[in-house]
Amino acid sequence: MYYERIIDNYLSEWASRDIRKPVLLRGARQVGKSTAVRHLSKQFESYVEINFEKQPEYKALFQGNLDVTQIIPQIAAMCGKFIKVGKTLLFLDEIQACPEAIMSLRFFKEDMPGLHVIAAGSLLEFALEELPTFGVGRIHSMFMSPMTFDEFLKANGEHLLMEVRNQASPVNPISEPLHDKLVKLLRAYMLVGGMPEVVSKWVDTHDFLQCQEVQDDIIIGYEDDFPKYRKKVDPMLLRFTMRSAAVQVTQKYVYSQVGGGYKTDEIKKALEMLILAGILIPVTRTDANGLPLGSEADNSYRKMLLIDTGLMLRLLNMTIGDTTQITTHILTSSATDLINKGPMAELIAGLEILRYQSPNIRHDLFYWLRQAKNSQAEIDYLTNHIQTVLPIEVKAGTQGGMKSLWLFMREKELTKAVRCSLENFGAFDYIDNEANGAIRHICICPLYAVSMMHSII
Repeated sequence: MYYERIIDNYLSEWASRDIRKPVLLRGARQVGKSTAVRHLSKQFESYVEINFEKQPEYKALFQGNLDVTQIIPQIAAMCGKFIKVGKTLLFLDEIQACPEAIMSLRFFKEDMPGLHVIAAGSLLEFALEELPTFGVGRIHSMFMSPMTFDEFLKANGEHLLMEVRNQASPVNPISEPLHDKLVKLLRAYMLVGGMPEVVSKWVDTHDFLQCQEVQDDIIIGYEDDFPKYRKKVDPMLLRFTMRSAAVQVTQKYVYSQVGGGYKTDEIKKALEMLILAGILIPVTRTDANGLPLGSEADNSYRKMLLIDTGLMLRLLNMTIGDTTQITTHILTSSATDLINKGPMAELIAGLEILRYQSPNIRHDLFYWLRQAKNSQAEIDYLTNHIQTVLPIEVKAGTQGGMKSLWLFMREKELTKAVRCSLENFGAFDYIDNEANGAIRHICICPLYAVSMMHSII
């Protein structure tokens, strides 16, 4: 069964254009790239899929001459299917196994602009790094991630619940029974995560243990890829680095905690490889004096997020042993404890903030940290809203417990912020007497409604 994905609309819009660039679908292994393309193929009269790992004989067609007007008829002859401009979707999967095919993509825009071509692959970013060029301006990249909470809700048949939630607002909160149901579903999402194969297993069985088996297989698949990085980084160091990231998640990444006696420069290189593979997502410190946030970023202060909450828990299990206590905490703790104790809420908030943005460009995450003597302050995430910096605190608590937020808003002269928690929708104003009575407006966005954040502010 196919589960609806956010990227479906973007792919359909691309397919509807009269003239288009070929699409390079990018993202970590097992996030659903190939499945999304096959779903799109139902809109076409014919569909041709080439997998360069399973069908290496097709590589020979891209040796030497990269004239796509000659290559396409040869592909059609080999697969026994007509390839018609405007009627056929051509999917080049695992394209990293044929660098020449990646280089050929740029010629479709000029020589066959009417043909629908999509390429995807595992560890594609590494292949792109080694190419002298792959057609800047003539290829359109789309970036795909694991399933969001909204996609998880749809997969579980909760369309009506989503409709009611989407009508809620700070002045019109959702009813408590439905709020409680959404919180319960979010707890399940924390454990299941958003890898499509795991979500499918959850929908079929509602058995966390069976989901964990699939998660373990995905992690082993990631680690089996590590020897492919061997020219750059020791595979064992990559394992240590990834598992240390699970332990340190949402904290400033400390190289000395990786272990194994590796040098800092070696660990930095391993981190960059895991970021390139899409397994780790950096959250970079910025001074946040204005937009763009990246203009004042400091790469020496970075937190690391794992690609998926479910995979993070399995990595913790592999690293520290039994995680039953963490699982019990997620399923049974009060909403306040779940937000304020442990990294899961902050991890989900960061991933959700990132994944509801357009897949047409790569997005970055930022945070703010001030380390003054006797006055350390930190804001979990920063984004922009109507050309203004928007601070986001992942916290359940009272106004008095938000000193970092008041300090940040005062320093940056901001009037709006978001508290992301497991509270119901809401809002309140804070009168800042230390800033001549300036009014700070705080919007409370439930963690199960991050997709609505900008619309409810």
